[in-house]
Parts: sequence; structure tokens; C-alpha cells
Amino acid sequence: MAQPERRSISSSTEKDAVSNNEHTKQTPNDLDAGADFAPKSKRSDGKIELLESDCYDQLGFTFPSWKKWGILSVIFIVQVSMNFNASVYANDIKPLSMHFNVSEQAARVGQMIFLVAYAFGSELWAPWSEDFGRWPILQLSLLFVNLWQIPCALAPNFGTIIVGRFLGGISSAGGSVTLGMVADMWQADDQQYAVAFIVLSSVGGSIVGPVAGSFIQKYLSWRWNFWIQLIFGGVVQVIHFFLVPETRSTILLNREAKRRRKAGETNIYGPDELKEHRITLREVGVIWVRPFEMFVREPIVLWLSLLSGFSDALIFTFLESYTPVFSQWNFGVIETGLAFIPIAVGYIIAYFSFFPFIHRHRQIRRKDPDALQPEARLYWLLYVAPLETIGLFGFAWTSLGPPRVHWIAPMIFSSLVGIANYSIYMATIDYMVAAYGPYSASATGGNALARDFLAGIAAMYSTPFYSNVGHKYKLEWPTTILAVLALIVTIPIYIFYWKGPSIRAKSKFAQTLASDMKARGGRGSIAAKDAEQPSHVEEA
Repeated sequence: MAQPERRSISSSTEKDAVSNNEHTKQTPNDLDAGADFAPKSKRSDGKIELLESDCYDQLGFTFPSWKKWGILSVIFIVQVSMNFNASVYANDIKPLSMHFNVSEQAARVGQMIFLVAYAFGSELWAPWSEDFGRWPILQLSLLFVNLWQIPCALAPNFGTIIVGRFLGGISSAGGSVTLGMVADMWQADDQQYAVAFIVLSSVGGSIVGPVAGSFIQKYLSWRWNFWIQLIFGGVVQVIHFFLVPETRSTILLNREAKRRRKAGETNIYGPDELKEHRITLREVGVIWVRPFEMFVREPIVLWLSLLSGFSDALIFTFLESYTPVFSQWNFGVIETGLAFIPIAVGYIIAYFSFFPFIHRHRQIRRKDPDALQPEARLYWLLYVAPLETIGLFGFAWTSLGPPRVHWIAPMIFSSLVGIANYSIYMATIDYMVAAYGPYSASATGGNALARDFLAGIAAMYSTPFYSNVGHKYKLEWPTTILAVLALIVTIPIYIFYWKGPSIRAKSKFAQTLASDMKARGGRGSIAAKDAEQPSHVEEA
């Protein structure tokens, strides 16, 4: 299939797209676009604002590759730990049910409420990381998450666990900060390898949970499920504390301005030092509300988020369906947990499968920065998205059990679901970053919201779904229904690939980008992360 072309695309931070400063900030990226700029921005009060162009070598963009990927590797395990907390709880459902004398369905509320709170928590943390920096916010998030494990581990009643799980979920910063750190260190057209890596950590954590959880359930008491979450989270927090520096550009500019004032340049100030208020309630409100607004009003965000959320919910559905499916082959707790490994294999295959396309796109952009439209980032998904439907159909009708089917068959098909799940998350995130410019954080926020929220709901319906649908084929028909739904929700991928430009042209946010393009005289550029005005998409 031919790949769509585009003229230019760029992005900036969510908060910077909200506010309009009295003066315009410019960066080395504007140099690439042929923009004229002064070394510093002088205000009417005589104070001089330090711009990215004045100390670009101090920012995350110029970190050496080994440092960038070292930071990203730590962020990888941070993200794994947060998703581990969400998924490992499933192995505590039966022990909790027995200990507190509640039904297993009631015990699943702890998993559901964590995921639903996580969906909203990641959005609540976003504006604060933009203003106060990634490092302190992520440290604070990790601290709270770890602290809420203690009342869960020591819980005298089940209500304490529900409260602790809710607070742990709402305290999880998640992708709102980790993807922001990618944007701190890589320009928009160079982020794809890094985004692919972070996406792998996000989906990978949901598989580490059931694998490790099976051993916890087999050999330890239910309280150790929470103690191990605390130990994992504590180790991760310590590693992050010592090995990850601040990456947020405005924070680094503030530090550089203070250093220069101490060196004698008394009139130099960082961007945050010149603001009357670090962040206004209005800005916070707009940032919090916008993901929900885009989710409802933007067809691309809505349908691709639903697709991504449905795909993620499948994994948490599997957490419940694996036990009845593989018990037919006499799988115990540990064997059932290890049966999730093929999904992880699918994730890794999918991760590397994107490399040739990312490389090709980078080569094209180096020759002509305006060559590709955002829809080009959906290209590989056109071929791998159907694997979700194929994998679910295959998993359904290889769940017949012995002697008709060997246990390896449903595992093979589950790996296809893993390939599709990773690819859907990666491609939809990548496309939204390219398509929505300064609003990409809100667009991807809607994606993350759908994934965690639908996964939380899945924790509640999965077991009843597999217990009450059908008569003769109680394990096969539920998964078949999921396969049909997967077929339906993947259709918009093909619509957006071919009709995406015309759909975006009708978008309120795309119109804002187009207006900015005209205001800039049609120049194409990769906007800086602190550009106050939205950057633009110019159609061929």
C-alpha cells in the first residue's frame, strides 16, 4: 500500500499550548525553519529571559545517546513496576476471598478500582510535571504508590485494601510523565524508537505481574503480594533517585539562569522565574479537561483510544480466562502464570517489527522533512491489527482442551494477540503525537484513559463472562465474541489511514494548527517544547 505524504508536523507541551505569554520563545528548531531570532528575549521591565537557543547544549536534547538511553532504561523499569502493581493483584483474589470471607467477585474490586484510579491519576499528575519538573513529580508519585502498599499489606479488613488500592492507583503518574520525558530528550520526528521502548515497558508490566504473581500465590501468603509490590517499587524509586536527572527544559533553563546570575549576569532569568504564577488553576483545569474533551469530540482520538483500550482489556480478560482454559490440561497456579510468556514474546516480536518502518521514515524525512503525513505512522498497523481478531478466534477454538487440542495451540494464538496489542498501542500513540502537535499529550491521554479504564472494567466482567456465556462451549464462545468485537473496532484504522487528512481538517484542534501555520507564513518547523503557540500541520 502506498504511504500518505505530509508536508510538516510538530509538537509542544500541553501547558504551553494553553497559555499565551507576552513574548514569543524561539529555539534552535526555528533556525532550521529559517526563523530570525535574538539570542535572548528582553522584556519591557528590562529583565532578560533565557531561551532554549541561549543554552541548548544544557538541555535534554543534547544529552549523549548513552545518557538518554540510560535514563530511558530506568524509566522503563519505573513503568513496568506501575503496571506490575495493576496486574499482580489478580493472583491475590482467591487468597483474599478466603481470608476475609468475601466472594471472589468482590475481591476483584481491588484490581478494578486500582486500574480505574490509575486511568485518572496519570492525567492528574500531568500538569504538575510540566511546571515543577519530571524528577520531583515522579519521585512523589513513586513515594505515594509505595506508601499505600503498607496499609494493604497490613489490612485488618477488606475495606482497607480497597481504599489502599484506590489511593495507589490515583497516585500513579504513569505515561503522562514517562512519555513527557521522551519529548524532553528527543525532537518530535526522532522520538519513535524511544516511544516504542516506553510502550514495551507499559504492556510488559501487565505480563510480569501474572508470571511473578503465580509464584507469590503458590509459596507465600496474600500479604506478600503487597510487600513484593512495595519492595519492587522501593528499589525502582531508589534507582530513579540516583540515576535519573531532571529533563524538563524549563527547569533546566531556570537552573542555568541562576548559575549565570551567580557568575555575574545579574539580569538573566529562567522562564518560570518571570511568571507571576507558576501554574494557574485555569491552566490546570484546561489540561485536566482537554483529554476528556478530545476523547468525546475527536473521532480519531475516540476510535483509536477505544481500539487501544479494548486491546488492553483483553490482557486483563486473559488474567481471568487463563485459569479455566488451561486447567483443562491440569495446569497449576505456576504453569498458568508461565502461560503468559507467549504474550510477552509477541510483545517483543512486535517491538522489533517496527524498527524497519521507523528507520525508513527517518530516512525519508532526512531527505525531505515535509514528505510524510501523520497517517504514514499507521502503515504497519494495517497489517498487524488483524492479528488480534485472528489470535482471538484461534485462542477460542483451541480452548477445547485435551485430547482434541494440545496446550501449545492457544499459547501460539495468544502470542498473536500480544503482537497486535503492542502494535495497536504503539501505532496509535505514535500517530496521535504526529497528528495533534501541541495537543498530543491530551490525545494520548485519552488513549491511556481508555486503556486503563476498560482494563479495570474487564477485571470485573471476565470471570462471569467466561462462566455464563454459552452452554456446551462456555470457554470458546466468549472469546469468539471478543474476536468479533476486535474485528469491528479495527475497521477505523483503515478509514483513518486513507481519510485521516480530511477528518483532521474538520477538527477544532486541527483548525487551530492550520491558523497558526498561516500566522507563521506557512513555514514548516519542529516546534520547541516551550513554544507558546501551537505548531502546524501543512497539507500537501
